[in-house]
Amino acid sequence: MVKRLAVSAMAALAFMGLAAPAAAQRTQLTIGVSQFPPNFHPSIEPTVAKSYALNIARRPFTAYDHDWKVACFSCTEVPSLENGRAKVVTRADGSRGMEVRFTLRDDMLWGDGVPMTSKDIAFTHEVGRNPAMGFNNPELFDNIERIEVVDDKTVVMHLKRVRYDFDHLWDFQIIPEHIEGPVYRALASPSEYGRQTAFNRAPTTAGLYNGPYLVSEFQAGQYIVYTRNPHWKGMRPQFDRVILRTIENTAVLQQNLLSGDIDFVSGELGLTLDQGLEMAKRNADRFNFVFEPGLIYEHIDLNMDNPILKDRRVRYALLHAINRDQLSERLFEGRQPVAHSWVNPRDRGFHQGIKRFANDPALARRLLDEAGWRPGPGGVRVKDGQRLTLEFATTAGNRIRELVQQALQSQWRDVGVDVVIKNEPARTFFGQTMRQRTYSGLAMYAWSSSPESPPVVTLRSDNIPTQANGFSGSNYPGFSNARMDELINLTLQELDGEKRKGYWAEMQNIYADELPVLPLYFRADVFVIPKWLTGVRPTGHFMSTTLFIEQWRAN
Repeated sequence: MVKRLAVSAMAALAFMGLAAPAAAQRTQLTIGVSQFPPNFHPSIEPTVAKSYALNIARRPFTAYDHDWKVACFSCTEVPSLENGRAKVVTRADGSRGMEVRFTLRDDMLWGDGVPMTSKDIAFTHEVGRNPAMGFNNPELFDNIERIEVVDDKTVVMHLKRVRYDFDHLWDFQIIPEHIEGPVYRALASPSEYGRQTAFNRAPTTAGLYNGPYLVSEFQAGQYIVYTRNPHWKGMRPQFDRVILRTIENTAVLQQNLLSGDIDFVSGELGLTLDQGLEMAKRNADRFNFVFEPGLIYEHIDLNMDNPILKDRRVRYALLHAINRDQLSERLFEGRQPVAHSWVNPRDRGFHQGIKRFANDPALARRLLDEAGWRPGPGGVRVKDGQRLTLEFATTAGNRIRELVQQALQSQWRDVGVDVVIKNEPARTFFGQTMRQRTYSGLAMYAWSSSPESPPVVTLRSDNIPTQANGFSGSNYPGFSNARMDELINLTLQELDGEKRKGYWAEMQNIYADELPVLPLYFRADVFVIPKWLTGVRPTGHFMSTTLFIEQWRAN
């Protein structure tokens, strides 16, 4: 059934002129991905799929470059204490804050030719600081007390608190006031913004984009077509047209790559590592293969509202029962190292002394015994007449995740835990189930982060998505720990990098002690790049390769 549907979709694309062109033309690039973004707004419902798709058409304020350094994309110079664009100030109430000056580049235009100005920055802040908007990083907008417009291109951000990451503005996604302003001011209720924004009602509106390409056509769940932005003043991109095709089943995605129906598979959202390893043995004559380890952390969220999972002994037992080293070796040839927290060993904040959970089924059984879960009929544990059953969800069609699920289901069954697999399409899984925390037990997916990035949106208690906060934040487990909240804030406010290391160590110790999430492994993305395509450079962090798509070239 899957193959039949895939062929049908391919035929439809060919009919509409979306099929990949002959190799000699090299004016069009068709990229295959395994997920479609839940919507087009850059600050609502963040996913890797959305970041990958929007980076083709939008440029952030600042972002990390390939060297893991903050770089300007829409501004002229990264502010720092040394260059005087940032300074610590004493506020009227005696507290310390900051003043940070940003200047937009003169050549930054929206896709309809309207210049980007300070007015857009001020408007973005006005919208983003409203908690009902459901923006992903409300902390960022809340900390900006006000924006002082100096001139058309320069603003001073007045921060309530000292923040070491004052130059980290990738979550401050500038939105065009001339398009979104009328929408925002016409809202009957702020909670309607997500439905009324032009990013979702009319995402092919040229003025929403400021990058090398514009979104010119799309079919939800299937494809996005990009064409050149005539008002882009940066490096001229190679391709007249880029097509992003979504094929959620990674086996079918691989077939489409080998058949030539797509040119290139995204490393961030493409083939699973085992597929890449096998292809590297068979297809090295057609493709270059890059296995890039990085800050993408595969894990399992535990819904802390579930009475079974509230018991820490059960959470410990779940992790002791699984053999992560064996999974890594058998499925990934050891290329994806076991994770012990969300912090990668390559990251400056990594704590070498964090508690590690070894595979120990006997200990898992003892912990479940202590928690009152006794062996019952069919080998499934029972407590007060209730079976120890948990639902286990992830993105449907991802072959490697489904293999991992099956392995974990078997290992948990060995200690008396019954796991029921309940997978969903990625757009449903991320756009509804996780965002609204409607999953009941276990949910497996990946977090992607920037270097030395405190877990503000994923582990701080005020980022638990609720209807009251517009389902903003990504603390999907519902983890709430006062000391963790305090440490996150202390880390953010400490300008001394060496002092921050102590906070990082304690945060990871709390994580390992409370275990709201089961860490699995750090992903190594596989990039399968045709021999004729150059310039695709994996970053190793959460900034996708498409942020540099204008540098891609066809030989």
